[in-house]
Amino acid sequence: MADSHTKHEHHDHSEMEHDQHTSATSAEADAHAEHTKHDMHAEHTDHGMDKAGEHAEHVDHSRHEDLFRKRFWVSLILSIPVLLYTPMLQMWFGFKMPEFAGSQWVAPLFSVIIFLYGGVPFIQMAVPEVRNRQPGMMTLISLAISVSFIYSLATVFVNLGEGFFWELVTLIDVMLLGHWIEMRSVRQASGALNTLAKLMPDTAEHIMPDGSIHTMPVSSLKVGDLVLVRPGASIPADGVVEEGESDVNESMITGESLPVKKVPGAKVIAGTINGSSSLRVRVSAVGEQTALAGIMRLVREAQQSKSRTQILADKAAGW
Repeated sequence: MADSHTKHEHHDHSEMEHDQHTSATSAEADAHAEHTKHDMHAEHTDHGMDKAGEHAEHVDHSRHEDLFRKRFWVSLILSIPVLLYTPMLQMWFGFKMPEFAGSQWVAPLFSVIIFLYGGVPFIQMAVPEVRNRQPGMMTLISLAISVSFIYSLATVFVNLGEGFFWELVTLIDVMLLGHWIEMRSVRQASGALNTLAKLMPDTAEHIMPDGSIHTMPVSSLKVGDLVLVRPGASIPADGVVEEGESDVNESMITGESLPVKKVPGAKVIAGTINGSSSLRVRVSAVGEQTALAGIMRLVREAQQSKSRTQILADKAAGW
């Protein structure tokens, strides 16, 4: 069976290429530019049913998850000096940090580093939204961190009052954490879909009218064919047991932990594992009509859809 792949695009944003990560900043933007429209297309090579993963380019979610995780932890650690040398926080929590020559530059300096390392990628991801005249969450975040950053730097050189350095760095930290968690969720969902796709066997043992048995691709099976399922083999299609008795492991499909007894007349599900005895099964559904294909289809549709809350958040972010 062909390996599963996924394509993952960001909401309504245009794609950014991420074949090469030449710098940490561009890597982050590329990683997330294909980040929220979970387009899990299917490809079925031998079975005649869709499998998660037909696409023009492969998106490695684990790689992007690692990028977000690293960027979050680095930014979080660099945020500590900013918080400690913020006069407002010192007043709130009743502590005083030791001052030294240049200590007034601690918060601005670390904030600049965090903005360039963890904040600029959000600005890069907002470019497609602005270009397409479809402002969304990335545009909103970019405005927040950019205005805060520029004003805070201005307060260092001009007497405008207190800057917003600690608010800036904590906002970037929170957004990086959110994107890390989201990428991890996408990877886990994609992995579950890939696991489902691997349940189907490549071939089936077709029983001919004269009783002879020959091996054929699962994609060539038709409704009404009789197949032999040997002990320990995966059932190649949905069907009804005509001969034999065995216990079938259906846990990967139904969640049932105990094997299910199958006798003549019992229904079996494609992708489940036969027990210790052979079964002769009359095929009742193949390809997209099998229960396994239906489950995969529902998973893909769930990943592609947006909840009411997401739609409302997008509209609110645009306004």
